[in-house]
Amino acid sequence: MGIRAIERAMLVLQEMNMQPYTSIAHLHARTGLPKATLVRILRTFEELGYVENDPRLGGYQVSALVSSLSSGFHKEPMVVEAGRPWAIAVTRKHQWPVSISLLDRDAVVVRFSTVPDSTMSPFHKTVNMRLPLITRGMGLAYLAFTPREEFELIVDMLRKSNDPEDSLAHQPERLNKLVAQVRRQGYAVRSPHVEPKNSNTIAVPILNESGRVIASFGLTYFTSAFSSLSEACERYVPVLQATAREISQDLARINKSSLA
Repeated sequence: MGIRAIERAMLVLQEMNMQPYTSIAHLHARTGLPKATLVRILRTFEELGYVENDPRLGGYQVSALVSSLSSGFHKEPMVVEAGRPWAIAVTRKHQWPVSISLLDRDAVVVRFSTVPDSTMSPFHKTVNMRLPLITRGMGLAYLAFTPREEFELIVDMLRKSNDPEDSLAHQPERLNKLVAQVRRQGYAVRSPHVEPKNSNTIAVPILNESGRVIASFGLTYFTSAFSSLSEACERYVPVLQATAREISQDLARINKSSLA
């Protein structure tokens, strides 16, 4: 039998690690833990140095000390290994941060980000952020290119969710129309009603040798830097698509060398 207090604390830390900033209300909604319990957990994390509270920035955030908890973990998904240098190169050339996300059941999780390399990042950090599959560019770029059987399994999971960002899963005609549009244009963007509205993400799928989607690759920018979404897409979609192809080719080479 596990230790309930530790289970609760790790649940809170995991949820916080997926958000730039969070609040007691958000944590209560996501974890189901009583607010009094959450306050005690957060105060303990603050005392230990793992959490910081800044109401001006929206509440609580994990501190840099949290990164020390992963210092013993060295295994990296091959697509992240293949994509890392290409992602850094894109940010160095275009300044905006880019990310690589992998599927985690009913969402995608950012596994690598160039936020630390960007001077114009809308976010403080994005690694380990969990992003919905329908309303976020990174999620939709993955979902839209999944094989039909896998797509249906994922949508079935989304229908059981209480998250408002998964509500389109209950409207198959609208969802299929959105997916068809993304497949046709070859990229996805963040839903316009999702916060923060001062930025947007353009994302494309990363495919393996057999053409199966294995990750999504996205660039995030301030919307005020462009006169329209179409202007931003015209500039960056070709860059993202070309980079995704390079990542796929490098991934194939890594796979072949590992089997040699």
